[in-house]
Order: sequence, then C-alpha cells, then structure tokens
Amino acid sequence: MPVNEVKPTRSELLEVKRKIKLTKSGYKILKMKRDGLILEFFKILEQAKQIREKVTKDHAAAMDRIAVAQSVDGAIAVKSAAFAHRAHPEISLRSKNVMGLVVPEIETNSIKSTVDQRGYGVIGTSTYIDEATTAFENLVETLVQAAEVETTMKKLLDEIEKTKRRVNALEYKVIPELQEAEGFIELRLEEMERENIFRLKRIKDKAEAKGEISS
Repeated sequence: MPVNEVKPTRSELLEVKRKIKLTKSGYKILKMKRDGLILEFFKILEQAKQIREKVTKDHAAAMDRIAVAQSVDGAIAVKSAAFAHRAHPEISLRSKNVMGLVVPEIETNSIKSTVDQRGYGVIGTSTYIDEATTAFENLVETLVQAAEVETTMKKLLDEIEKTKRRVNALEYKVIPELQEAEGFIELRLEEMERENIFRLKRIKDKAEAKGEISS
C-alpha cells in the first residue's frame, strides 16, 4: 500500500491496523507451512537417495542376468521368452495429502509373475532366463517406486519455492508497506490534531482580545 494512496483518517488507520494483524497471522501460517514442507522434503530426499541406489543395483543385476541368459540360451531364445510373456503389469494412481499438497501414490499389481504365467515353456529354457525375468521384474517394481518418490520430491520443491516467495513478499514488501502506511497516518493525524489545537487557540485568543476591546 503506497503512502501516496493512503487517506489520513482514523477509519483508514483502523483498516490498516486490521490488515497488518491479518497479514502477520498469514505470514506466521505460511512460515510454518514452509518449514513443514522442508522437513517433508528432507524425508523424501533420503528415500530418493535410497531408491536411486536400489535402481542402480537392480539395473546392474538385471543386465548381468540377461547377459548370462543370452550367453547360455542364446539371444533368440531370450527374445522368444520375452515375447511369450503373458502377464501385464497393472498400475493404479491415487493421491495423498502432504502438508496441504496433493502428491501421487502409485500402486502396482501383477509385476511379479510365476513361472507358469510367463508363457514360455519350462522345457527348452534354462533357469537363467527365469532369473533374468525375475531380475527385470524387480527392476520394474523399483522404477515404479522411484517414479512416485521423484514426483513427490519435485512437487514438494515447487511448493517450497512458491511458499518461500509468498513468505518473502509478505516479510519484505507487504508488511513493511502496511507499517509505513500506519506510521504515515498516525503522523498526519498527530499533525492535524496539533493544527486543530493551534487553530482553536488562535480563535480563543481573538475572541478574548475582542472581549477586552469591547469592555
């Protein structure tokens, strides 16, 4: 609220005081929200670190298993087994609330399958193909978990930045401007009060002077 737009009246002073009170209350709430979001972010950050390590580990294991399967059974047999796979993973997306922020919650079904669900014959394939299949199923499951954690972390980061900007705007712009307006109105009211007292005093002095002349 720029000072040049403020009317130096008592009603305006009351309105500015009310706005200052509400703004400070909102500022405290936003600070609490920002701090809560930061705490949640560091929790998720730790989960993200763990899940990234697991993705790297599971990916390496899957690549090792597929390499062994290809070397033993041959690339054509591995591809044939892959195309024969009948199970289809199912993913359901829900949402949950974290400090007022809606983040995704991903649930998976049918990622891991039994040998008879995989479609390829047990006879004619080695256990190395089974091991490779299991390793890749583990990798897919981990990747789904990573997607949930990474998305949540990104949403938290975005919300933290938005909340920080709002907190800073209130702290360094809105509240100081309101307080400046409050000070300006109080100063002008005091000046007007002094001017009024001075004017009344002059009127009184003139009236007394006239009374003395008349007498």
